[in-house]
Amino acid sequence: MKKQTPTVLVVDDDPADQFLVQEAMKIVNLNYNLRLVSDGDEALDYLFGRGRYGDRFRAPRPDLILLDLNMPRFNGRLVARAIKGNPYLKKIPVVVLSTSSQEEDIEELYSIGVNSYLQKPANFEEFTAAMRDLSNYWLERASLPPQWI
Repeated sequence: MKKQTPTVLVVDDDPADQFLVQEAMKIVNLNYNLRLVSDGDEALDYLFGRGRYGDRFRAPRPDLILLDLNMPRFNGRLVARAIKGNPYLKKIPVVVLSTSSQEEDIEELYSIGVNSYLQKPANFEEFTAAMRDLSNYWLERASLPPQWI
């Protein structure tokens, strides 16, 4: 059985960080669908297939979520709680990408149920290496539960 092309949902309010993820993932050059949303509200619309994300062909359920922690209004903590508290979404791996290295943030996010917490690397080469490692692990090596619609 042919493996479907994995979908990665990036939730980040900073256009520069979105661009950084896009460029790093291009260099990693794995076969994946990258989807970008700009805040927590839009992330939940995407995940629940609401509004413009109602067409699952155009907005497929992600295999991996890369989540920024510090966003205005509906921040990464709230998004993580919504994902991990929902039976339809909770099995999707969530990797928090944040500039914060605060122990309280790390402890809180793991207690919510995120799968990994990664401090955003300071330079592009390190960031690209981190994206390569994340992609290799979550999209190539890890055995994930089957998707359901």
